[in-house]
Amino acid sequence: MDKQTIEQGLQAISLVDAEMAAAFNQLGSPPVRVNPPGFETFLSTIISQQLSTKVAAVIKARVLELMPSVSAAALLAVADQDLRDAGLSWRKVEYAKGLAEAIVSGDFDVHGLAELTDDEAIETITQLRGFGCWSAEIYLMFSLQRLDVFPADDLGILLGLAQLKGLTEKPTPKQARELVKHWTPWRSVGALFLWSLYSHNNQLKKTSESA
Repeated sequence: MDKQTIEQGLQAISLVDAEMAAAFNQLGSPPVRVNPPGFETFLSTIISQQLSTKVAAVIKARVLELMPSVSAAALLAVADQDLRDAGLSWRKVEYAKGLAEAIVSGDFDVHGLAELTDDEAIETITQLRGFGCWSAEIYLMFSLQRLDVFPADDLGILLGLAQLKGLTEKPTPKQARELVKHWTPWRSVGALFLWSLYSHNNQLKKTSESA
């Protein structure tokens, strides 16, 4: 999603959602976020699970140094212990090797995902060990640039939606999907805005508390 697409989507949502219109008018568009499609992004997803962005970046750099090229075949050639020494847990080594094996064998066509519908792509990705619905939805949003995906299991999105709608507590994923169904076909853009809104409000809270 480029800046123009994000603004177009938020303007469209604002026409049918008064709270979004007010928040968009106040905050403007969220930053553009794009992840390249392919093996490296899937590997990054595995590495970053349950880690801070900073720690994940350090471990990823170590893992990439072990390979002459960033490819599934190159990862398979790396010894499991070397991946463990680079900072991956044994479970993540298993997931990474499983991903690489699926790509090399042809069981997982990473580039063919672009030809699938959203539901088909999510189903295909979640068949990989270590990839749940949230990981699949994030890949669709930022690597395949799908515009109508809403990761309703994401805590930041739920908290951002609660703030947008003035709720006293965060909605359940099911409630969240119901609250944003009228955002179709721009729910990816709306989700991106909710992350930005939550981050903005959280930063304001921290600043106020430290003052």
